[in-house]
Amino acid sequence: MQKHRPVTQLSIDAAPVHRPGLRACWMFLLGATVFCLPALAAQAPADKLVPHKTDASEFVGEETCAACHEEVARGFANNPHSKLAKMHNGVTCESCHGPGKAHVEGGGDKTKIFNPATANPKEVDDKCLSCHSGQHANFERSAHGEAKISCVSCHSVHSSAVPEHLLKAAQPTLCYQCHGDVRPQFSMPFHHKVDEGLLSCSDCHNPHGTGRSKMLRSTADENAICAKCHTETAGPFVYEHPVVKVEGCVSCHTPHGSQNPRLLNVSNVNTLCLQCHSTTNSAAFSHATAPTGPAHSQVAAEVACTNCHTQIHGSNAEYNFFK
Repeated sequence: MQKHRPVTQLSIDAAPVHRPGLRACWMFLLGATVFCLPALAAQAPADKLVPHKTDASEFVGEETCAACHEEVARGFANNPHSKLAKMHNGVTCESCHGPGKAHVEGGGDKTKIFNPATANPKEVDDKCLSCHSGQHANFERSAHGEAKISCVSCHSVHSSAVPEHLLKAAQPTLCYQCHGDVRPQFSMPFHHKVDEGLLSCSDCHNPHGTGRSKMLRSTADENAICAKCHTETAGPFVYEHPVVKVEGCVSCHTPHGSQNPRLLNVSNVNTLCLQCHSTTNSAAFSHATAPTGPAHSQVAAEVACTNCHTQIHGSNAEYNFFK
């Protein structure tokens, strides 16, 4: 008679048997998979993802370029790009256009050379910023950069109308090509002398970006760009006009041009003052709309606020901005 050994049954609550060897095996397989995935993913398109290092033998030299592009090469020796390219890279044309060997061997095949005139804005900007990123670090975040306005929209290396900065046209004509809405403002009766040549757009704006609104050439205090010329308003003052510090010059003035004297936003000075100094805005300014006599009737024909409050940008004598 065969005797069977009793079968041991594990209860549901019994602790599972630990197998360290099996766990280690699974961890090894998982780690190997994670480690190898990037290599496997990059293996097929490696020739597209990894840029090919330029061999010196792929350059043909500026003499070869000039043989076909004589009109472009003429006078290029005096171009600042030519001098800098020779100084840093030892090559000129191919510093920007890339190696020309394939282009030449292809009989002038345009698809085998970099041409900023046909490239997309991102490619053009990347090419230019590879050298100019230090001077124009904010360009990609600027309004021009975000609008995909490439460098060659304003600059021309080979045929610039204005040698300084290699501009395609002089200011403000160059800026008006896009900013046509601003041009009529400089024809107002009172305006900054931009069309007359006394000022240029880039005196106040940096077309390559500043991190400030409207690409102003300014510090954290946006009034700095105005005070560069209007030094009498700069201060510091013992008694500051809060609106000047908080909202800036444009809270009262229109910077490009206005139909009102002093480039004011409104024609009546009292109306301008009452935008802030009224009972509807603050009880502290209640005197402005509670006249106590003819001198404070707020009638422009009788008196203007600035007849008495002459130091409206700030005063060192009186908190009411008297002399």
